[in-house]
Amino acid sequence: MMIAISVYPGGSMYNEYATGFDWQRNFISNLFATRALNGAENASKIWAYAGMFLFPLSYALFFVNMSKKLPDKNAAYIIKYTGIANVLFTFLTITRWHDLMLIISTSLFWTCLFIITIFILKTKLHLFKVLCVVSLLIFYYSVYLWGISDWNLLPITQKINFATSTLLILGLEYFTKKEDFAHIKARRYKELAKNN
Repeated sequence: MMIAISVYPGGSMYNEYATGFDWQRNFISNLFATRALNGAENASKIWAYAGMFLFPLSYALFFVNMSKKLPDKNAAYIIKYTGIANVLFTFLTITRWHDLMLIISTSLFWTCLFIITIFILKTKLHLFKVLCVVSLLIFYYSVYLWGISDWNLLPITQKINFATSTLLILGLEYFTKKEDFAHIKARRYKELAKNN
């Protein structure tokens, strides 16, 4: 994606004559068009397509790995298969069905992160508790901005949302282990323990 951003010819919804990618004014989706917003041939398109194929694959790999760390099989199943399904819908955001696929893919992605947040809140991983909550708040704020059509702040919050969720995923992938969640009992085991 960084290559796509670096070769984007230019133009934004505010200034069609601008050169290059403006982090405050351009959306990531601007990278996928055949022509840039300034009318030039869009050299970033092929790189953006490659990035949009690799990002969801890496996210799916994270969700599969994270599902193995959680003690609740139902939650693990949802995270694993919803994360895998998200690959298709995220990649389809580069098509003419962008808006619909964006709604589906973000719903799937953030459902997984919401479930993971619930489990993180039950651990002693205090930094990740804060990061999970902050990431969710930024996401919900971005959805709010989209809902009220605030096109001034949305390009910025899109990048902040992307950066915080990516950092959270990298942190959870490399700095958590199954043992961090081992003390959390699945619901049915809690019910069995109460009955005995």
